[in-house]
Amino acid sequence: MAKSTMLKSSIAKKVAMALSGIFLITFLSLHFFINMISVFSAETFNTMSHFMGYNPVIQFVMQPVLIAGVVFHFVMGIVLELKNKSARPISYVKYNGAANASWASRNMIVSGLVVLAFIGLHFYDFWVQEITYKYIDGNVIDATRYYPELVAKFVSPVRTGLYCLAFVLLALHLWHGFNSSFQSVGFNNKFSKSLHKLGYAFAIIVPFGFIFIALFHHFNN
Repeated sequence: MAKSTMLKSSIAKKVAMALSGIFLITFLSLHFFINMISVFSAETFNTMSHFMGYNPVIQFVMQPVLIAGVVFHFVMGIVLELKNKSARPISYVKYNGAANASWASRNMIVSGLVVLAFIGLHFYDFWVQEITYKYIDGNVIDATRYYPELVAKFVSPVRTGLYCLAFVLLALHLWHGFNSSFQSVGFNNKFSKSLHKLGYAFAIIVPFGFIFIALFHHFNN
């Protein structure tokens, strides 16, 4: 009974983590779409960003849910990783991880922590700045300020380089995590093969798309 309860608890944690990961993938896709607009049209980017910045549902419902989802996903990932390590045999020294799994799957906790640190910086840069601008400093509404604020983030080559590095690690994290999420929720049918390919494509296109956006604005400042 105890083992059965532990197994159910472990499965529940994996499913919860997978669902939070799928939720974050959805947010990442939307975020990528809006940021990519900045490459083609500053005016459209300003319009979309202004809507996101002043929509009460997004500001006071979706953003707190997103922050909670980010924290939950990475805390749960650390908990599961530590649990997996404690469950391995004592002769762990003889375990050859490289022979059994990819670098991405063996270092999810490393790439995850780096990505978490980056997301924290990102929230500080944009969300905290937005709250400060509107509610602390009480500035007047300016629907044209978003594009210049975005471009200003990529003036520094050091900052741009760190941004790009974070997205390389995000790509590695997604390379394993995307497909792992769907496996954890039991998605295993005739569409699984296509979903795996979609997952790998997403893990390449979206992070390196963000890198392209950063480099575009850096070199066009």
